[in-house]
Amino acid sequence: MSKAISLRAVCDADVPLLTSWLHKAHVRKWYGDPADWLAEINGRQEGFAWIHHFIVIAEGIPIGFGQYYDCFDAKEEWYAVPLRGVMYSIDYLIGEESYLGCGYGKAVIACLTDAVRQSGAEWIVVQPDAENTASCRALVANGYAFDFGKAYYQKHLQKEQ
Repeated sequence: MSKAISLRAVCDADVPLLTSWLHKAHVRKWYGDPADWLAEINGRQEGFAWIHHFIVIAEGIPIGFGQYYDCFDAKEEWYAVPLRGVMYSIDYLIGEESYLGCGYGKAVIACLTDAVRQSGAEWIVVQPDAENTASCRALVANGYAFDFGKAYYQKHLQKEQ
């Protein structure tokens, strides 16, 4: 059964909740230093405006965080993108422990994938830690394939007819 979730844009009032999630052991294990993520979130209307930040809502309750961005703007070392609007990436987390292992991660990935598709991008690439098997399985369940040569998951977004 698929989980009904929605995304809403992050606002200033969400920062304390995001801070608490980023400091939780099950998140910090994969996300590293919370200060780095909070700098991006707090700079979302200025230097990080190219990242689309969201709170994940399930049954009216904030349960997690997701974001997507054009890889051209990110200029990460693990991929090369010569043009804007072609390749995007996503990040996601479930902050509320009671929602872990219940299929919400898969739903978040599906929702973010749909949002990126609407932007007109051709590809989404994601590079979770290889040991984060729950995330890797959720990506595969959403049609992402692991590219062993590039060491990341990717999904080609079909243009809607």
